[in-house]
Amino acid sequence: MPCLSPELTAKRERLIALLADCGRVAVAFSGGVDSTVVAHAAWLACRDRAVAVTAVSDSLASGEREAAERVARQIGNRPEVNETAEFENADYRRNAPNRCYFCKTELYTRLEMLAPRLGVDVIVNGANVDDQGDWRPGMQAARERAVRSPLMEVGLTKADVRELARDWGLPTWDKPASPCLSSRIAYGVEVTPERVARVDAAERFLKSEFDLRELRVRHEANDLARLEVPCDELARFLDPAIRQRISEKLHALGFKFVSLDLDGFRSGSLNAVLPLVELRSPGHVANDVDVA
Repeated sequence: MPCLSPELTAKRERLIALLADCGRVAVAFSGGVDSTVVAHAAWLACRDRAVAVTAVSDSLASGEREAAERVARQIGNRPEVNETAEFENADYRRNAPNRCYFCKTELYTRLEMLAPRLGVDVIVNGANVDDQGDWRPGMQAARERAVRSPLMEVGLTKADVRELARDWGLPTWDKPASPCLSSRIAYGVEVTPERVARVDAAERFLKSEFDLRELRVRHEANDLARLEVPCDELARFLDPAIRQRISEKLHALGFKFVSLDLDGFRSGSLNAVLPLVELRSPGHVANDVDVA
């Protein structure tokens, strides 16, 4: 059985105490490991005064809504769905490096509007200490709307979160990160429901056909698909028969070009162009993009 260190045990107790002090809590709940730990801690602290709210839009990958609702019920939270409309915002669709700011602004604004019906006093998210070192414009939106980040406030890192989730027996303790589908679209390429649906279908095909837990289909300009798979899978994907099968499927989905990234899967690879994009984005403010 996992055994928490005294330091992590102390952080766990501070987390529960912090949430207890919040009163009635709404957790912005994606179903990932971070928000699951917050939601479970909120249930321990607040019981039926805690609610897990999952944002639903075209940018949510297939199956994630159902998985989030299932996990919320499993850990004791009341699941709620919050339908967001970020695609109606031209600033979001144009897909500058601060796209996530507009997404989170939409999310937190709608949560604020739902708060009276949900009967909650405080909105919390799943940001942890390590997120402070990432490019995450969504954090600004949280600050502007007084959304709290309990994991960050008590000093929990990503490694701490996974260890705590494992100790609590939470089903998402080893779940790979699953950022929104819009984060697969290269900066400067307009984010549309059609493009994210194309990415979603391509990733579902590759995961199911090749039994992969983690990969990315990056939607570059000119309808080019750049596939990132674990490095130990590269040889398999270069097999002529498999390569042709993948190529035919992705062309059928609407991609004009299909490429395999020889550097393999790495989270946040689209952010490698950020200095160049910033120079080409007049008026862009480099504040703290969700890493995909």
